[in-house]
Parts: sequence; structure tokens; C-alpha cells
Amino acid sequence: MDCSDPASKKARSEAGLGLPRRPRILLAACGSVAAVKFGHVCRSFAEWAEVKAVVTKSSLRFMDKLTIPKDVFVYYDEHEWCSWKRIGDCVLHIELRRWADIMVIAPLSANTLGKIAGGLCDNLLTCIVRAWDYNKPIFVAPSMNNFMWKNPLTERHCMCIDELGISLIPPIAQRSASGEYENGAMAEPSTIYSTVRLFYEMKIQKSNTAEV
Repeated sequence: MDCSDPASKKARSEAGLGLPRRPRILLAACGSVAAVKFGHVCRSFAEWAEVKAVVTKSSLRFMDKLTIPKDVFVYYDEHEWCSWKRIGDCVLHIELRRWADIMVIAPLSANTLGKIAGGLCDNLLTCIVRAWDYNKPIFVAPSMNNFMWKNPLTERHCMCIDELGISLIPPIAQRSASGEYENGAMAEPSTIYSTVRLFYEMKIQKSNTAEV
């Protein structure tokens, strides 16, 4: 993989100074209206970790790319094969899978939830998930309307991804256009960040305790 992106340069610089390596977080966004908050999600994690981002085509309908921090490199579907020329060259979804310590999909749309549950891999994001090493955590923060969230298929799909070891950050209730509170909105970026960071720090603490 081309390591000329800002996150990789910063990581090499810190390594050269003998600084502890920061966690590597791969953030991803799907085509949900909550993708408008993806820049906020990226900023939250970028203050703590090395961050790279993957976005689907449909997510671009909602997000403002200018809200994403400049040192967060964003990968699109077009990047998947642009650096691959012959057998033996790096394949991007494999390289990102190797690079990341944790993957966070926020927002996760109903469509991509169904794809993951069914094993489909028709874009960069779902190829990464299909190739993922499930010894490493994936967190997902669903975002969909109340009717989709309550659909029996959603429960079935959530059970499927739970069996894979994917951790669900539950959606929250939000006031709808009719004025009623309905469930299905993505958790707040601060909640997503604190959930993932607490998990990582507890894991590190357990690892250090085991080595003593």
C-alpha cells in the first residue's frame, strides 16, 4: 500500500523518535444521513489515534469532505485497484486490514448491515470486512429510520454480525419529522469514540497485567 498519506508519515516520524505507537483506527462511513457527522467522528479519533478513513459512494451524498481533518487520508472505491498493476502488487483492502488495530463503521446503513450479514463484498468497505481478522475488533454504529430498525431482518442481521464478533454501538432515539421520538439514529460521535477508546485501554491494561 502507498504509505504517503499523512497518517503514515506521522507514524514513521513518531517511531523514529522512539515514541509509543498510537492505536491505528480505520473509520468507515456508509450511505446514511448520519454521514453528515463523519467529520466529527474523524476529529474525535484523530486526537488520540492514527486514523485512516474509508467511505462508500452513497455516503458522499451526505458528508462534507471539508469537515474531515487534513491529516486523515480518505480512501474511495476508486483507490481499490489504482495501485494494482500485476500479480504480487499490494491489494488495498488487504493492506488496510493489516494496518488497522480496530475498525469502526459509523454510520452503518441498513444496506451495508445486510451486505455484511450476507457476506457480500462489492465495494472497498465490504471487501475489508469480508477479509477482516476477527481477532481484531470491529465496532458498528447503525443509522436508519425507525421502520428499518424495527424490521425483523435487522434483528436477524444484527445476530449474524454478533456471531462474527462485531460489536454494536446501539442507535438512539431522535425526534422525527412528525415530532415523535423514534429509535434508529446513530449514537453521538462522542459516545462512539469513548466506547472504542475504553475498550482499547482496557485491553492494553489486561495485556500489561498478564505480562507482569
